[in-house]
Amino acid sequence: MALSSFNPDEGPLSPCQDNHEKRPALAWTKQEPLLVCEDYHNCMNAPEYEINLQALAFLAKCLADENRLRILLCISDGKKSVSKIVEELGLSQPLVSHHLKELKRSLLVHVERSGPFVYYEMADARILTILENLDVLGRELINKRTTF
Repeated sequence: MALSSFNPDEGPLSPCQDNHEKRPALAWTKQEPLLVCEDYHNCMNAPEYEINLQALAFLAKCLADENRLRILLCISDGKKSVSKIVEELGLSQPLVSHHLKELKRSLLVHVERSGPFVYYEMADARILTILENLDVLGRELINKRTTF
């Protein structure tokens, strides 16, 4: 599959050996998109424990911006329009649109069009759990730090 033609909204890709659909886990990386079984955690053909460093780095880069984190937290309680996000966060509309584009590109948000309005919501509820866990870890590490 050529990277430039990849579209996450296209239908399912080839099934795994257990006949589960495989879908792109991440897009727009320098190599082919990572394909994972839709039932990855229960599929007998999934590796026991394998970290895809490229996928992890891709997500970490997207989450490494404070405004993107604020936007994710803002939309964690449901769909919101760009203007609502702008209003709640006090950021400019172009800045919010830019960060939403990056979050969409990283598959962290879903976009829904309704007439002239565009609504954004978190793509997966586990994203909020990950952010909360990172917050706890960050606080603990900072509290343990003795030098700067």
